[in-house]
Amino acid sequence: MQVSHKVSVVFDEANLVSSAGLVPALGLARRAGLHDLLTGRVSVPGPAGANVAVKVTSLVAAMLAGADCIEDTGVLRHGGMGRLLGDGRAATTLGTHLRAYRFGHVRQLDAVAARFLNGLAGQAPGLVAGGGQRCFVDVDDTMRETHGYAKQGVAYGYCKVKGLNAQLAVLSGGSAAPVIAGVRLRRGNIASAHGAARLVGDALATARRAGVCGQVTVRADSAYYGHALVAAAGKGGALFSVTARMDPQIARAIAAIDEAAWVGIKYPQAIFDEQQQRWISDAQVAEVPYTAFTSRRKAEHVTGRLIVRRVKRLGPEHVPAGQGELFTAWRHHVVFTNSQQPMLAAEAEHRDHAIVEQVIADLKDGPLAHLPSGVFTANAAWTVIATMAFNLTRAVGVLASTRHARARGATIRRQLINLPARIARSARRIRLHLPQHWPWQEPFTRLYTAACGPPVAVAD
Repeated sequence: MQVSHKVSVVFDEANLVSSAGLVPALGLARRAGLHDLLTGRVSVPGPAGANVAVKVTSLVAAMLAGADCIEDTGVLRHGGMGRLLGDGRAATTLGTHLRAYRFGHVRQLDAVAARFLNGLAGQAPGLVAGGGQRCFVDVDDTMRETHGYAKQGVAYGYCKVKGLNAQLAVLSGGSAAPVIAGVRLRRGNIASAHGAARLVGDALATARRAGVCGQVTVRADSAYYGHALVAAAGKGGALFSVTARMDPQIARAIAAIDEAAWVGIKYPQAIFDEQQQRWISDAQVAEVPYTAFTSRRKAEHVTGRLIVRRVKRLGPEHVPAGQGELFTAWRHHVVFTNSQQPMLAAEAEHRDHAIVEQVIADLKDGPLAHLPSGVFTANAAWTVIATMAFNLTRAVGVLASTRHARARGATIRRQLINLPARIARSARRIRLHLPQHWPWQEPFTRLYTAACGPPVAVAD
């Protein structure tokens, strides 16, 4: 393939758009109630707070198209976008709007995001697991690195990175791809578990409203091991599965496990022994009953079980010279849970907590590539809007095809959202001329039919 040498470039076409996929996506958002929710629940004061629904929807649309800073929202103001979607607000207007938010207004956006997920679940069956399927709420946080000295709340966090901290609750289960049930932006030097109990409670309520009626398990890593999160899970009617920090009490519980209780599992380089019908592995699992938080009053003690995975330490610093066959050193990974699943299933389920990292990576590959403002509450509002755009992208994928239902956000943007088109008018209707032989024509047609109704055929 070679570019012709007889190509000239002129920016003069008023009927072209680069993101025709925003038409069904925003149609789906309206059907899910986003416009009405913003109008009825968000009340930012002053001139900057006028037309909240239009401004926030503009931000969502820009993020769907790939915007990761306020300046990128200019993608909505080119060619025929004004005729197709209405007049988009200028980037400066949207930035002024975000800077007018205070903490209470961000919480209003949180309420809109939760109810918007509920609306999307009603419009896109399969977006969240239903029908009694087991679901999981995964809690984790990430540092969003920032530069400069003007941003409010910036500090060095636990990973020695200077920035702001975003805490997420991700809902997944069954065949459904993960969606975001809650998010909080926090200052950079805050403890990971701070505020997690409130976030878990809100996320569980959101999950129930979105149609989750099966058993829910809250999963988290060792940074969240504590009574507050476990109690919040129980209060919300959920089970818990939390990585436990190694302390003397847990070390004694592990030491009390009988050697015969350890079971080999399928792990890297594991070999299945057909004769013995078991895995010969460098990793083994055992369980033991355990009561946690015994330093608290008796009513706050929590009884469950420890599921312990031990992995051989194979480095020479852990194996004395000449004693490889006699001396085995182990590294232990401990999970505290009240799940009723069999031991090996519960241990494998807990490892699936890593799905939250995929969501974080997707956000950082999209609207959270930057936190665009120096004002903390503006960045907090941007983060909540980013989760609304993420969930809308997931709903778009669900309606398009089974393959897109679990695709990355960048894939959905490339194949279904950032679709070039030419606008024409016929019989007082707008007609979009899309590229011939577009590889993803069938998924886009399914999406358009579900979000906007069957396309109207107009004779040439």
